[in-house]
Amino acid sequence: MHDFAYLDETTFLRAGRADAPFGIAGLCWDGSTSNRPGARFGPRAIRQASHMLCDGIHPHFDCSPRAVLKDLGDLLLPNTGLEPMRAALAQQLPALLAARHMVWLGGDHSVTLPILRALHAQQGRPLAVIHFDAHCDTWTEHFGEPSGHGTWVYEAMQEGLVVNACFTQIGIRSAGERAAREYVRDQGGLIFTARELRGLDNSTELAPLTAAIRERLQAHGQPPVYLSLDIDCLDPAFAPGTGTPEPAGLSTAQVMTLLEDLSDLDFVGMDCVEVSPPYDHAELTSYAAASFVWTYLAGRQARVSSSRLRP
Repeated sequence: MHDFAYLDETTFLRAGRADAPFGIAGLCWDGSTSNRPGARFGPRAIRQASHMLCDGIHPHFDCSPRAVLKDLGDLLLPNTGLEPMRAALAQQLPALLAARHMVWLGGDHSVTLPILRALHAQQGRPLAVIHFDAHCDTWTEHFGEPSGHGTWVYEAMQEGLVVNACFTQIGIRSAGERAAREYVRDQGGLIFTARELRGLDNSTELAPLTAAIRERLQAHGQPPVYLSLDIDCLDPAFAPGTGTPEPAGLSTAQVMTLLEDLSDLDFVGMDCVEVSPPYDHAELTSYAAASFVWTYLAGRQARVSSSRLRP
């Protein structure tokens, strides 16, 4: 796979080491957005916000992922339709995943399904998923179309890409019929709604959630874990710049605590999606997204450094 085109000269943390074990790439697609468009501009905004992190040394992990990270720019994807986009993405994923531990900047949430397909093929087994979101994304159709940014969880389970019992949703709170809202739980997975998590901020208070995830992973042979973080898991007060904002969501502190406390899991990748800069205020949303990605990467670097594991 050759170098990828940049939309501009901005890179995440200004990182660019050619032989870096970690990679980051933008997926500039929002053709499946069901409310406010603009997530195609998310990767650029997240990268720009990351420059505020200065030298990038994480205060919790005491390391900077900048030295082990290569920003590959934005992948060249057609904007003509969902299936052409996914087909073009699917062609590029195997080489990228073989070369580096990848983080993906979306884009709307429909990009996650082809990533899970590629990781399933690479790993040779179903994945565990930790899914931060306001929405369940378990609809069986997308406003009359067979697939979209609200169907990927249902499709992933139907295709056998994931270990259903190790699928965890965090922050769910949007309106929806019971069959969709409870689909993950009905399939054996875990759901922690935003209402259940109100007022729980620190590691001690969130320990039942992290313990439940660890118990499921242990019981099912420690499958590889994928992290999918929809920025609308946050309350609009913390992240107004998103396509489908839902009041009464998680706080930035809650999500950061969970990312830090789960950093030792066997993650094989992450995406951060649904950042829509046209609706942002004072760059609150892109700053939060950049900090979450930075924290994930710093946690991976700290884990690899301490255990000498492959990224």
